[in-house]
Amino acid sequence: MKQSQLFSKTRKEAPKDEVSKNAQLLIRAGFIHKEMAGVYAFLPLGLRVIENIKNIIREEMNGIRGQELIMTSLQRKELWEKTDRWDDEKVDVWFKSALKNGTEVGFGWSHEEQITEMMTNYISSYRDLPTYVYQFQGKLRNETRAKSGIMRCREFVMKDMYSYCRSEEDHKAFYDDTTAAYLRVFEKVGLGDRTFFTFASGGAFTQFSHEFQTITDAGEDIIYIHREKKLAINQEVLTDEVMVLLGVKREELEEAKAAEVGNIFSFGGAKSEQLGLFFKDENGISQPVILGSYGIGVTRLMGVIVECFADDGGIVWPEAVAPFKVHLLSLGKDEESEKIYQQLTAAGVEVLFDDRDMGAGAKLADSDLMGMPYRVVVGKKSLEQGGAEVKGRTEETGVIMTVEALLEKVK
Repeated sequence: MKQSQLFSKTRKEAPKDEVSKNAQLLIRAGFIHKEMAGVYAFLPLGLRVIENIKNIIREEMNGIRGQELIMTSLQRKELWEKTDRWDDEKVDVWFKSALKNGTEVGFGWSHEEQITEMMTNYISSYRDLPTYVYQFQGKLRNETRAKSGIMRCREFVMKDMYSYCRSEEDHKAFYDDTTAAYLRVFEKVGLGDRTFFTFASGGAFTQFSHEFQTITDAGEDIIYIHREKKLAINQEVLTDEVMVLLGVKREELEEAKAAEVGNIFSFGGAKSEQLGLFFKDENGISQPVILGSYGIGVTRLMGVIVECFADDGGIVWPEAVAPFKVHLLSLGKDEESEKIYQQLTAAGVEVLFDDRDMGAGAKLADSDLMGMPYRVVVGKKSLEQGGAEVKGRTEETGVIMTVEALLEKVK
């Protein structure tokens, strides 16, 4: 992509009412547009990051036999009444409305009920199990406060997966597979060394759950980490009982602020009984299907990445999620820059080409702000030295490289 053709623009200041670092930087760099508190539009650069994150997650979910679908956002009142989760006293994040005929509807904040009811059409025998389905979808939650940028939104993109198993043993095996897959996701997006499998409360879902918490000062949770065991306990459930269950002692735990980037829940057979999802076992006896629910906040994860890696210059994208691998800057040498642009793109390298007619200082500052993994500068000085200046986003200085050496480095 040529930057002169990109409709979004960088800006020196973020909106005065935006207090979170992730949203300030993403707005300034032209990745998102703020509609209102907790509601953001994702512009072309931001969408490319989202799609990269989704593809990493998709690969892992497909790898554990997940099947992708997409459900509707509109939810029927009577369906959620069956599980006692329509009442605002029980679930306080509903957005609700009514159809023109007066029928009450809600806007999906989660999808256990809807997908489980759908499965009554497809699961009736032990031969139909197990089944694992997932989706990427916009969720709507009427959050009381939304001051953490895209880390806590009223409208956001989520990956939610649901497992349907015939026994607790089968469910536990898949639960463990999903835990491992989630840890691989966070490793691939660059957060592996600071994300911990965390024992937590189940909230509106179950009594207990497991979270995946990433250490960051921008987090809203306090966790207690056991680094040797590579696990953590959320402050809300830090009790003697839980520590005994996990085989840890209080003096072994390290306190840290963290942001939740994923969660997994076990529902057992309770929700299936409420919604009429049963199967016949080998003996013809009717049994409730065992349900598990597994979520990753895609846009939230994007915000956490910004919070964790940004520096004084701006965003620092890990290569796996960056919208472009290379930011190519032309400093008055457009013809030579164009040739390098064509060579890189022909080799399959994703390049943002800053071909704008503006000064070097502004281009260099924008490049730092936007945060691509590699900056390639083509100017009179670099060409006299035999090529282009190549610098990693977090490197202090660049080096002069030929196009051939550049291709080898970035590929």
